[in-house]
Amino acid sequence: MAIAEAVERKPDPLKDLIAEDGKSLFACRPSESRGRIYDEPPSKTRSDFQRDRDRIIHCRAFRRLKHKTQVFVSNEGDHYRTRLTHSIEVAQVARSFARSLHLDEDLAETCALAHDLGHTPFAHVGEDALKECMEPYRGFDHNDQTLRVVTKLEKRYPRFDGLNLTWESLEGLVKHNGPVLKCGMKPTNLEVTLNELKDQADLKLETFASAEAQAAGIADDVAYNSHDLDDGLSAGFFNLDDLSDVPMVGEIVHKTRKAFPDCPERILRAEVIREVMGHIFMDVLSESRSRLADLSPKSVEDIRNASQPVITFSDDLKQADKALRAFLFDRFYLNEQLSRIRMTCVKAVKDLFYAFFENDRCLPYLWRVELQNIPEGWNEIDWRARVVADYIAGMTDRKALTEHKSMFDIYRGLE
Repeated sequence: MAIAEAVERKPDPLKDLIAEDGKSLFACRPSESRGRIYDEPPSKTRSDFQRDRDRIIHCRAFRRLKHKTQVFVSNEGDHYRTRLTHSIEVAQVARSFARSLHLDEDLAETCALAHDLGHTPFAHVGEDALKECMEPYRGFDHNDQTLRVVTKLEKRYPRFDGLNLTWESLEGLVKHNGPVLKCGMKPTNLEVTLNELKDQADLKLETFASAEAQAAGIADDVAYNSHDLDDGLSAGFFNLDDLSDVPMVGEIVHKTRKAFPDCPERILRAEVIREVMGHIFMDVLSESRSRLADLSPKSVEDIRNASQPVITFSDDLKQADKALRAFLFDRFYLNEQLSRIRMTCVKAVKDLFYAFFENDRCLPYLWRVELQNIPEGWNEIDWRARVVADYIAGMTDRKALTEHKSMFDIYRGLE
């Protein structure tokens, strides 16, 4: 069941929570935004959340996602997902959730499109390698790096660094996994960029994010579960029969084979993926409607101050999701072929970090200039490491491999 067809025509349990403008009482509204860190006149043609979305789409970090790994290194095939196509798929699912729950679609899309801007080359193995390198120098986290990209590293405007997104968009990026602060935690426990930002914007770190941000967060799970199945099947790491014992997915494979007994395997795979995605989507929608009906929130603050997330999987699907992830780790993510490639990627990231850290003259000119701009509260060594990490984290897979070859191929240019 495709997502576009998945929303059943049943009475909406949230109908009493819909305002005159067609949105839920608990939806974010751009007219009620808490504003931006740097004041700007409003756009003549777009809402504030639409403007945020457009700034994401037009920034360099978003374009670089085209050549950043999702699971496969980006040069391994034309049809496997990259960080860019993953982000687009997440945005589509997030908008579908927002539309079904009468939320602000533009804010949900903004959070979805921006959520991976801080990812390193080579996906999580690249992040793990950079995190290890940065451990003595205040650490590294791709979620914090996303915040760093949109508040500091993108330099496109004369009056401020970053993209100057609205408070609601920043909140969505910071809290997409839930509250950042728990009872008793102090701000010094926060990641580097968030710790620096806390004096400029109080993002209410002890509360949940808006329903729109939660929709984007769960859309990430929906998208990668389905497209990693698709990529793993397409690459031949496993087949439909191998999925027969995986909860939820195995039942869908069986029903699909029964419904289309003469269907070519390639098309059958696509049908299974659609059914899996539709099933997960409907589960989240049903569970979210139930939680929202029970909570009966009258404002976005009621969502933020709730005792649990309102956009999420049911308990049954959480178990099925856990089993599916275990299968994918065993048969896909930790596959021998991919594991060997990842070893090379880890070495490339570490080699580059220590080369630039120890020989900063190897950095491009603008990054060497940045080394001299040591912010208040930083020492020279930590700042040097941070600038190197910023440079490497922004690289595409292709750029990282090219840089590594140019620096470590001892015969390059000497033949």
